[in-house]
Amino acid sequence: MVCHRCVLAVESELKKLDIKPVSIVLGEAVVEGNVEPETLEKLEKNLKSIGFDLIDDKKSQLIEKIKTEVINMIHYDHEVEGHTNFSEYISKTLGHEYSYLSNLFSSVVGTTIEKYAILQRIERVKELLIYDELTLSEIAWKTGYSSVQHLSNQFKKVIGMNPTFYKRMQVRNRKSLDEI
Repeated sequence: MVCHRCVLAVESELKKLDIKPVSIVLGEAVVEGNVEPETLEKLEKNLKSIGFDLIDDKKSQLIEKIKTEVINMIHYDHEVEGHTNFSEYISKTLGHEYSYLSNLFSSVVGTTIEKYAILQRIERVKELLIYDELTLSEIAWKTGYSSVQHLSNQFKKVIGMNPTFYKRMQVRNRKSLDEI
């Protein structure tokens, strides 16, 4: 789950099957009691029909938690306390050594956590450029870039054009968070 509408959709599917959610947050749902295997199969089918997967193994859950933390930090303005290093923040938040998280993520997803975070940041920059409410300096600061130059260089490397040109384009090719 990557957005608040996703949380609402999952909550709706749980309630349809009389499964009582204890908590639903981005990337995770905790339910009351045990769920019968038949009900779990129905839930999995219903979730698949709306574009979600039911993940019950620990490694896949950990990868989803990594993605959720990256998305929360970048898209929902959750700042890292004291501008802690990103790898330290992920490690501390998830309770595992960063090298373990990084190796697991890379082996399953096929890219590094850093590259995944860069792609998420670039999507956030694209979103802010489209809104046209902030200057490029403000966007750089808001998305954690050290300078406009750093933002522009990374944007051009990933997208193939600079942010100013992208902003002037009529057709904009943004991706949904779960497609990154």
